[in-house]
Amino acid sequence: MADSGLTIEELVELRNAVRARMTWDDSITDDDLRKLIEDELFRGERARRMTAGERKAAVMRLYHSFRGLDALQPLLEDQEITEIMINSHREIFIEKRGDLRAVDLGFESNERLEDLIQSIVGRVNRIVNEASPIVDARLPDGSRVHVVLPPIALKGPTVTIRRFPHQPLGIEDLIAKDAISKEAADFLRDMVTAKYNLFVSGGTGSGKTTFLNALSQWIPSHERVITIEDAAELQLRGIANLVSLETRNANSEGKGQLGIRELIRASLRMRPNRIIVGEVRGGEALDMLQAMNTGHEGSLSTGHANGAKDMISRLETMVLSGADLPVPVVRQQMASALDIVVHLSRFRDSSRRVAEICEVTGIEQGEVRLNTLFRFEEEGERDGRIVGSLRRVAHLRDTGKLRHAGLLKEEGG
Repeated sequence: MADSGLTIEELVELRNAVRARMTWDDSITDDDLRKLIEDELFRGERARRMTAGERKAAVMRLYHSFRGLDALQPLLEDQEITEIMINSHREIFIEKRGDLRAVDLGFESNERLEDLIQSIVGRVNRIVNEASPIVDARLPDGSRVHVVLPPIALKGPTVTIRRFPHQPLGIEDLIAKDAISKEAADFLRDMVTAKYNLFVSGGTGSGKTTFLNALSQWIPSHERVITIEDAAELQLRGIANLVSLETRNANSEGKGQLGIRELIRASLRMRPNRIIVGEVRGGEALDMLQAMNTGHEGSLSTGHANGAKDMISRLETMVLSGADLPVPVVRQQMASALDIVVHLSRFRDSSRRVAEICEVTGIEQGEVRLNTLFRFEEEGERDGRIVGSLRRVAHLRDTGKLRHAGLLKEEGG
């Protein structure tokens, strides 16, 4: 990501000069636009003080201000950047190789940044404005976009972009990165194949979506799968009979909103073999659990939590927020619906790993009980990296689905 060597003020001046020379009667081609930019940029003293790299970067920066995503474009083209955080039009941070740092890029004004935001959310039929200042959207490459506008965001328009690899990581890639052990991966393969219901928990940036994509590689290709997300992020491969559903915000009149709950209910009438809910945050947790309890075995979902046990507590709170049910009934629903909870953690060295795999064994003394099957045990640090291993600490108790799938020989005891 080369520096253009130009200040934001100089870039604005150049863009205005190029715009003044453009004829809007006919649509200008990309090549003609580049020629106009080069002609304006390379005249005078400015060009003589620029290096070849700065000239190239300046041309692309100006070109992207007309055709691309302005200051965001060079960041989006860097495949090593996993997160882009815009705190205001002059304050941008990135995460690259696990390192968080500021970048010397920015927009000319809040208005320019707001124009870009409207362009992004408009492409996916979303609305964001002062009356509805928070929205989730996505870029054409699948990157997740979260926007918060003033007056909620005090410094100006705030944008957070989560990047995903163009080629989703598979389980073998995660094993190579020490995110999961081969034994645990083989166990989860059997769980997915035998149609155990899996729930993936973890904190922000722990890799839940990536892991869900990896788990889906074991779903038999002949099954019909429905995915439900706030903003479509999953990149499932090898499933021909796939339907992807995405929530819809209310329109400018406050009507037409379709949330996760409505989409889960709709999916039940679409004859799915499995339902994959990208993330549950509220009352839709009850609908997800009911779907898992009504013949849609092998379903998957994710949620935010600090651990597997904490995820059970959070799910209980989510269900109670959307339905006035007795706590014992809610816990029985969870114990019946969920089979396996996989917890992911992001460690202090920025590595993302499977920290825990637990079996939901039922209700004991009025509470949902977990049987920890695998646990990551830290052994220390070496060259700034955490050293440890994901070890088996117990065996699966409920082997019924494995037996029916003919896989019991690989998971005994």
